[in-house]
Amino acid sequence: MSYRRLTVIDKENGGKADALNTGINIASLEILACIDVDCILSSESITRMVRPFMEETNRKVIAVGGVIGIANNCDVQDGTVTKYRIPESQLGKFQVIEYFRAFLMGRMAWSRINGLMLISGAFGFFKKDLVREVGGYFPKTVGEDMELIVRMRRYMEEQQIPYKVGFVPDPLCWTEVPESEEILSRQRNRWMRGTIETLQLHQALKLNPKYGLMGMISYPFWSVFEKSAPILESLGMLYTLILLIVGDFSAVYFFSLLVMMYLLSLLVSSFSVLYEQIAFNHYKDKKDLKKINLDDPNRAVFDSSKSCFLGAAGPF
Repeated sequence: MSYRRLTVIDKENGGKADALNTGINIASLEILACIDVDCILSSESITRMVRPFMEETNRKVIAVGGVIGIANNCDVQDGTVTKYRIPESQLGKFQVIEYFRAFLMGRMAWSRINGLMLISGAFGFFKKDLVREVGGYFPKTVGEDMELIVRMRRYMEEQQIPYKVGFVPDPLCWTEVPESEEILSRQRNRWMRGTIETLQLHQALKLNPKYGLMGMISYPFWSVFEKSAPILESLGMLYTLILLIVGDFSAVYFFSLLVMMYLLSLLVSSFSVLYEQIAFNHYKDKKDLKKINLDDPNRAVFDSSKSCFLGAAGPF
């Protein structure tokens, strides 16, 4: 009797987008919850995620995302994270800082100006009627999560309907992150390809005032700082090499700029960790802060820059 309202679908493997679309087609209520199979939810996650749909009165909330926490090395009991710990591996530690930066700084800032173009595929809530109206998940891209949000926002802009993509700035979902270079590389390759495919599919948004903030700010930002970042960084290194060869290289200017960039990255990372400690304080053992090396300024600079590098294709 406990599972009398649960429907299990047995179908041929057609990929994640196809599986989600099947669930969308048989869903009977007005809000959809799309969750990865390896995610661990907090006890109040569903209540907190539904609340923005109910509280907004002047605009239609079309989707809501939340903070994703890292479950590696945490204690899990009866489907609930009972003790939070920093991962033991160096790659895991980098990703803790990266996720703090991405969710507590990046996505929360974008949500404040209603410019959010991405909700994590691990845990997101959507308006069912709108998802069906725009055709559900697009199966021919590896970035189906971002592409769906962009398509939903594009539809609302074209219909001139006031809307909002909500964000709950609390860790409501926990998942394991890759701790080997090979798996992490495949994950980030998939994220980057998904971002590029989404931006190419929706080139009509680029600097188009018809699409408001999304067309004039969000899309150009993602195009420059996500899609074009590897190209711009490569050109910067090539330009520096050329200056060295022709003898027009200024060591003072170069190292001053390098130190400024590292300090800025360190500031963002440190503030993200501080915000997590003040707002949520999940990592109560102070040894966890030492594990991410924030007590060592030189190491912290390296960690924050590495986190920034991973974030280039990360969950911003």
